Amino acid sequence: MTNTVAIGIQWGDEGKGKIVDLLAPNMDVVARFQGGPNAGHTLVIGDQKTVLNHIPSGILHENILSLIGNGTVVDPFRLVEELDMLLAADIPVNDRLRISDRCQLILPYHRALDAAREAAKGKGKIGTTGRGIGPCYEDKTARRGIRLVDLTADDLDARIDENLRYVNFMLVEFLHAEAVLKSDVTEALDLARERLLPLAADVPLILHENIQAGKNILYEGAQGSMLDVDHGTYPFVTSSNTVAGAALAGLGVGPKEVDEVLGICKAYTTRVGAGPFPTELYNADGMCDAKNAGKHMAEKGQEFGATTGRPRRTGWFDAVVVQHAVRINGVTGLAITKLDVLDGLEEVKLCVAYERNGQRLQSIPASAKVLEECTPIYETLAGWSDNTFGLTDVENLPDAAKALLKRIEDVCKCPISMLSTGPDRGHICHL
Repeated sequence: MTNTVAIGIQWGDEGKGKIVDLLAPNMDVVARFQGGPNAGHTLVIGDQKTVLNHIPSGILHENILSLIGNGTVVDPFRLVEELDMLLAADIPVNDRLRISDRCQLILPYHRALDAAREAAKGKGKIGTTGRGIGPCYEDKTARRGIRLVDLTADDLDARIDENLRYVNFMLVEFLHAEAVLKSDVTEALDLARERLLPLAADVPLILHENIQAGKNILYEGAQGSMLDVDHGTYPFVTSSNTVAGAALAGLGVGPKEVDEVLGICKAYTTRVGAGPFPTELYNADGMCDAKNAGKHMAEKGQEFGATTGRPRRTGWFDAVVVQHAVRINGVTGLAITKLDVLDGLEEVKLCVAYERNGQRLQSIPASAKVLEECTPIYETLAGWSDNTFGLTDVENLPDAAKALLKRIEDVCKCPISMLSTGPDRGHICHL
């Protein structure tokens, strides 16, 4: 029996969807434990590309149960769109998917608050996706959230009225935005009641029964560890815990039910939205390194957000970030993605430490302002001109690529167990 947590260990967009999809055939259950429709997992199988936001990546496989845990937040409109997309592709999603009845619902007033707050901050905005994730998690913590199970509650209408009084005061009086109509909220609730409530289930009980039966379970995270609300580059983070430990609370399982933690990261680094990024080389606002390595990564890696389409900022592999993520997640093995994007570069660089005010730093500062003041200390390695795209045998990699991978293992103090050399399911090397 193997119960594995699969998580991103940079700033998200590490290729988790492909890795989870690859692991899924060996699993009986794939369970999503946090996040919402701000997370886009792109799966490429043959010529078919599928982008999933809510639903676990294992949904495309037969005989696998997909679960959405209580640690997630669910937008009825977007989840139903996703269900309909899969049904149109002849995926029997209603048979394969169950949603925790404890899931919080993202309602129209959450999205309105999210957008109005970002607009009010101007240049100081965090760079959220505008999907209402943060306000929904706020309501959960403030104990005014609406859960899937609450759709059958007698006092639901009164609770919605109370929430709207609070939210509309904030929108109109403080943020100078338009109020949210109750009819829009009612539409979302009716849709959830019709399409999502039939899929509601006691997810911790389902997991317990599968664990007792000796089944293999994959716990799937969203975003990346550097966006964790506690351990990431706060306040430029998401609104949930993205680390491996969140799988326990977000699904209702105990620590002994995790056997392995697979940390997924790119062979370089990307980030979407605002916030510190020490190894940054390129962004859509015009920042570009002299040798255009960052632009090379952005263009060859097709670095645009799966959910928002926003261009990603790109830079060299940051081993300080990955070391931090290995520690806080208890990572047992690394899955390196997009190695092929580095093909054709004369040299590649590895950030092994930071420098600030003449001091060498080996760990991530807690302060985002301090991290902004850090400059990377690089090791420079030889690049390669050979094509690694689609390679499935590590022995066929160029010597320079092997040297980079070995150095990543040494600096990050964690073995590489999997290597992705392209977007397709078959573009993989097992180490």
